[in-house]
Amino acid sequence: MNARVNYHKNSPEAVKALLKVESYLNTSSLKGKIFGLVKLRASQINGCAYCVNMHYGELKKEGVAEAVLALVAVWKDSPCFSERERAALDWAERVTLLAGSEISDEVYNRMREHFLEDELVDLTVAIGQINLWNRLSVSFKNQPTVSEAR
Repeated sequence: MNARVNYHKNSPEAVKALLKVESYLNTSSLKGKIFGLVKLRASQINGCAYCVNMHYGELKKEGVAEAVLALVAVWKDSPCFSERERAALDWAERVTLLAGSEISDEVYNRMREHFLEDELVDLTVAIGQINLWNRLSVSFKNQPTVSEAR
């Protein structure tokens, strides 16, 4: 399947702006596994093969076991995630699937048990950012190559 548009080539300033947000997120205290898990989960929800492949690989390089990575899609039924990771994955699903629903005060208060306000903002920015990357990749059919997917 060929990509429809190379957004890196056709809109380099837009990509540059997105990469600035990525640079900011790389300074967050949440960088690493938590961000990787929410990026992987949002990408699974959005059906973005390119991003699922990329974030799966990044988490694997960080030392996250493949058995854990295989369970991200069913995290609610898996005991291998910490309470903080479970909260982040729940938040990722709720923010990604926001259309037609709202995030209740109860859910927000549960998040505050695990994250400081600045961490919650950074987590939400990371989720919004991966949703944007997913939409670019899915809309323009950006797929991993066979060698990238292995």
